[in-house]
Amino acid sequence: MRVLLQRSRQAQVKIGETVVGEIDHGYVLLVGIEDADTDKDVAYLVRKITNLRVFEDAAGKMNLRIQEVSGSILSVSQFTLYADTRKGNRPSFTAAGQPAFAKEMYQKFNEQLRAAGLTVATGEFGADMQVSLVNDGPVTIWFDTNQIR
Repeated sequence: MRVLLQRSRQAQVKIGETVVGEIDHGYVLLVGIEDADTDKDVAYLVRKITNLRVFEDAAGKMNLRIQEVSGSILSVSQFTLYADTRKGNRPSFTAAGQPAFAKEMYQKFNEQLRAAGLTVATGEFGADMQVSLVNDGPVTIWFDTNQIR
């Protein structure tokens, strides 16, 4: 699994003109799944994201977790995180998970974030979405479970 996390002051995802998910502050997560991903990958990322300390404390140091600032998550499926750009000018997405499997894993991921006590808004899996956010910091962090296997 790959997750690109952006700390944000506000964010929303639209399908057409309809807002389908939005948050005031917290994280925007762009989430990519590959067929080799397992429930262990989901659990690892949920643990890392819920315990990540990137919000400022009273001393101005990044020392607080999302729960400690009453933040929320906007989670958006993003198969293009598995783009292979090594050959030619058109990316290949063959490493991205098959849609049915990827959707199931994406839903598990979001459910486990909710089970950890977080408010999670989402886009719609497989839809053409427009995501807007105000990146706070900016703070952008890359997670890839292939780096821990």
